[in-house]
Amino acid sequence: YAPDALKDAVFVGHLVTDLDSVGGAIGAAALYGGVPALASEINSETAFALEEWGVEKPRTLEEVLEDDPDVKICLVDHQQTSQMNPAINPDNVVGVIDHHALQSKTIVTDRPIYIDIRPWGSMSTIISHTFLTHQRRPSTSVAGMMLCAILSDTLNLQGPTTTEWDRLMVAVLSEISEVDDIQFLATQQFKAKSKELAGLSAHGLVNGDQKTFSFKTDAFEGDIGFAVVETTDDAVIIDRLEELLPEIVACKKEKGLAALFLAVVNIVSLKGTLLLCGPSELTLAKAAFPECGFENEASTLMGLGKRVSRKKDYIPAITAAIKAGWSKPLARGASTVDLAALGKLEVDPLDPYQKVIRRGSVLTLDGRVKQMSLANLLEE
Repeated sequence: YAPDALKDAVFVGHLVTDLDSVGGAIGAAALYGGVPALASEINSETAFALEEWGVEKPRTLEEVLEDDPDVKICLVDHQQTSQMNPAINPDNVVGVIDHHALQSKTIVTDRPIYIDIRPWGSMSTIISHTFLTHQRRPSTSVAGMMLCAILSDTLNLQGPTTTEWDRLMVAVLSEISEVDDIQFLATQQFKAKSKELAGLSAHGLVNGDQKTFSFKTDAFEGDIGFAVVETTDDAVIIDRLEELLPEIVACKKEKGLAALFLAVVNIVSLKGTLLLCGPSELTLAKAAFPECGFENEASTLMGLGKRVSRKKDYIPAITAAIKAGWSKPLARGASTVDLAALGKLEVDPLDPYQKVIRRGSVLTLDGRVKQMSLANLLEE
């Protein structure tokens, strides 16, 4: 079945675009006869894949909409409005191709649309499989992009979301794209991802791959943010704890989140570490991961063991804890820090990649966390 609604549509992934969003959009556009677009700027891993396979970087969605504001849109790799590019008119959405759970803020449409959601490790696995069921063969470059996307989302087929369908499609796509050494390809793209992280500011790390989830129970109503940093060297990121904690607190307050987590995942050893910036994060983490211990005396680092997937390991546990009755700790008084005191985000004029940094925050002093409780400052 090839839906007519997807012909000539624009295929676009989620904000904080990753390789699966881009590779899947390119694959879907080739399959259904449409145009891929970017919801936001690409990361270094995606740039590596585009260069590796000689694929031109898609235009941004805003550029595409300038040509035709009413063009049909198919969402790929997401279906939550909180992850949608704000330029998208929901009335123009004609399809969703995704592999995530239907949670809060799932898009609602006034008419039936094409839906293809499967519990597989990568959205690109779905597109690859559809190529086969339609008896179509993707080009070498498209197959290569989807292969890299699957390896990225499944952590080289080692992550907990990996299914037999992902393994099968990797085998098929490696044959089409003539990749003899999948391990080498995965290593190269993971190195490309980690290389970018080393130069990111604390703001870039906290906001680089962050998603928001809404909850409403008898005990709690609010938004929980969950950011993930995937790297081949987690120690380099964790060593910046004193820099990251105040940025997490600042971001949490700016976005009006009830809690904000940052998980650092080693994609080689498959090990997760959770950064906790305050009492809300601490109590929710203890409720969600009761068997996990802390890795420092301040209880701001929790070892998550082999839990490495936001989709399968983190959000389901957080959701279960909230549904079981978790509520925010009792406030000790109103916050003593207003938004203006959190400093300003500026582009570092000395950085060739225009790194965004935070200056003038009351939470930091000479680049170090002030010797006072962040929780006492900001917990409301």
